[in-house]
Amino acid sequence: MDNDYKKLKRSRSNRMICGVCGGLGEYLNVDPTVIRIVCLFFAFFGIGSGALAYIIAAIIMPEE
Repeated sequence: MDNDYKKLKRSRSNRMICGVCGGLGEYLNVDPTVIRIVCLFFAFFGIGSGALAYIIAAIIMPEE
């Protein structure tokens, strides 16, 4: 059985704070800057839900 599926992990090579946005960008094949902008948008206009989601992801996601 071949395991060619991607795993969601925090990035070491493309990290700013904890590597969550870099890991999401690598997983989704999207520029991590776009993920960072979306995360900031939710942090400011989502009444802190983006910041809370980022903190939870930083704790839960394994590092590559």
